[in-house]
Amino acid sequence: MRRGSWKIRIFIGLAIVAFAFIQRCSNKEENPYTGREQTINMTSEQEIAIGVQSAPEIAQQHGGLYPDERLQSFVDFVGEKLVDNSIARETPYEYDFHLLADDQTINAFALPGGQVFITYALFSQLNEAQLAGVLGHEIGHVIGRHSAERIAESSFWQTITMGASVGADAGGIVGSIGQNTLLKNGRGDELESDELGVLFMINAGYDPTEMIEVMKILKAAAGPNRVPEFQSSHPDPENRIEKIREAIAKYGG
Repeated sequence: MRRGSWKIRIFIGLAIVAFAFIQRCSNKEENPYTGREQTINMTSEQEIAIGVQSAPEIAQQHGGLYPDERLQSFVDFVGEKLVDNSIARETPYEYDFHLLADDQTINAFALPGGQVFITYALFSQLNEAQLAGVLGHEIGHVIGRHSAERIAESSFWQTITMGASVGADAGGIVGSIGQNTLLKNGRGDELESDELGVLFMINAGYDPTEMIEVMKILKAAAGPNRVPEFQSSHPDPENRIEKIREAIAKYGG
C-alpha cells in the first residue's frame, strides 16, 4: 500500500471514530423517571413501535400466548395495578402484558415501549406478590429505557469498529470491547430494575420480600451449572438478593 493511501485510510478511520463520539455526546439525556443520564438515539414513540412490531414474533418463539383467558386476565390485573400505582402511569409507554404458552422455559422479559412477557413455566411457580415482583421488574426495564440504551450503545460500537477497520483493520479488538461493555451495562440494568420493582411492589401494596423468593426460584431453575457472574449478563441471584434487601430498607417496605 502506498504511503499516501495509508494516510487517507487513517484519516477516514479517525473521522468515523470522531463522528461516533460526537454523536454519542449529542444523544445524552437524563431519564426523567430514574434521573440517570443515558445515551439514547430514539424517541419513546420509536420504542413503542419497535415493541409492538416485535411482540408477535417473540410470542411465537414461545409457543404463542397461553390459551386460558382467565389466567391472562389475572396477569393483566397485576400488571395494570403496578402501572396505576407507580410512575409508570406518567410515562408515554403503552403497557401490554402477555402470558406465553411456553411451559419449559422459566423467563420473563420486556420489549422497549411497554410490551411485557412472562412464560407459563415461570408464572406457574409464583403467587400474586411474586408475579407482581416479576412484572414490576420488567416495567422497570421499560421505564429505565434499557433496550433503547443498549441499541444506542451497540450502534456506537458498530461505528467505532467500522472506523478502526478502515484505519487499521483492528475492528475485532474494538468490537470485543463493545460486547464487554454491553454485558456490564446489562448487569446494571438488572439491578436498577430490581430496585424499581421493589418500589412498584410497595406502592401497589405487595410485600416486597416476595421478590427475594423470586430470586430463589430463578437460582433453583439455573441449577448447579450456572455461568459465573463475570461471564454472565445477569448478576448472581445472591448478589441481587442483597441489593433487593437494600432497596426494601431504602423504600421502607
